[in-house]
Amino acid sequence: MARPAVSLFWFRRDLRLTDNHGLWQALTQSPVPVIPVFVFDTHILDPLPDPADRRVTFIHQALTTIQITLADHGASLHVLHDIPENAFNTWLKHYDIRAVYTNEDYEPYARNRDTQIAGLLKAKGIPFYTFKDQVIFGKDEIMKRDGKPYTVFTPYSRIWKEHNHAGKKVRFPSEKFSDRFWPTPPIPIPTLKKMGFKEVPFDIPSPHPDQKIIRRYEETRNLPYVNGTSRLSIHLRFGTVSVRELAAVASRWNEQWLNELIWREFFMMILWHFPQVVTSSFKLQYDRIPWRNIESEFEAWCKGETGYPLVDAGMRELNATGFMHNRVRMVVASFLTKHLLIDWRWGEAYFADKLVDYELSSNNGNWQWAAGCGCDAAPYFRIFNPYEQQRKFDPDMVYIRRWIPEFRAGNLPEIVEHAFARQRALDVFKQALQEAS
Repeated sequence: MARPAVSLFWFRRDLRLTDNHGLWQALTQSPVPVIPVFVFDTHILDPLPDPADRRVTFIHQALTTIQITLADHGASLHVLHDIPENAFNTWLKHYDIRAVYTNEDYEPYARNRDTQIAGLLKAKGIPFYTFKDQVIFGKDEIMKRDGKPYTVFTPYSRIWKEHNHAGKKVRFPSEKFSDRFWPTPPIPIPTLKKMGFKEVPFDIPSPHPDQKIIRRYEETRNLPYVNGTSRLSIHLRFGTVSVRELAAVASRWNEQWLNELIWREFFMMILWHFPQVVTSSFKLQYDRIPWRNIESEFEAWCKGETGYPLVDAGMRELNATGFMHNRVRMVVASFLTKHLLIDWRWGEAYFADKLVDYELSSNNGNWQWAAGCGCDAAPYFRIFNPYEQQRKFDPDMVYIRRWIPEFRAGNLPEIVEHAFARQRALDVFKQALQEAS
């Protein structure tokens, strides 16, 4: 029996049917019907330390939502739990695949994976098409006049905004071409249990921008005790919302919030041009810092038992919910790297395990920023005073008492005294950087 002639659209971090660039390309350009596919990649899932990982639950729910909509159009997702190479070999056995369409991913593992799959397909004469979807400007679209990448945010953001406003808003109405999918009854998605995971109920924020919050963003974004941030980061991470939609909203409602979207793209651009930042400091001289790396102190930081209320509240929020307020992320990162002199890579790895909105480029960029070793980073001598941060951003300790119900002034012994830790960090960083110069 002849295999049906189809094209594939490969979902990855773009889990939506609306305004999806690669999907729109597949549905409008493929001469044959399109099958949407997804791979629960065991290269990514197997190393996860917790079977109750909220991110896997989120992905599974997003795929279920897509599947329900596809069923209304007589189509189905094809989902496999395997390594991508095996998944494509399985699909090649069942279908005469004419082309594969997908959206670009800029992380090092994803780039290697796509190179491998493109090679597998090329050997069989099948084209592999990729498209920009998770950013407004990616790779080398925003560059300096000399052709080199920006490493400072402010000039990058200025050119980004000039380019963004130079033309009309772009949208890819993929949802309008549902009749181009290959007709098939719904195919069951592998269960979380079958894949070795547990479903974790958690409070998933709405994917729709809240106009009231965004318009007041400057007033509320630094206050962890109020609902003052968009909480859209998880949707951006997994593509359950279009970045084009959010950029258009931000351009209308609030430039400060737009800057947050630009920071995200700035760090993606840095990762693309400088993939070594995954394991090394952007400023290589900072790899000479003699980190103390005391495991008992790191464990206290992880558990939220440092004796510094704002730090501990943030870590407890993270452990309980998979989320941490942006201002508090800066405070806890500064505390780990400066007060405790623990390698920023330790903290970055812990966040990578816990954050529901974990994104390699932003996590790496922000941790290096806090440690002073990244591009456009805070200087090493900028050391947050957790008590001053608390007085400024949680003056009535609403946030602190929410996450540390047993809190009473003076009842949390400090793991290290602030003035001592600050001076120690200044001395250690200054000495190491002088020796490196």
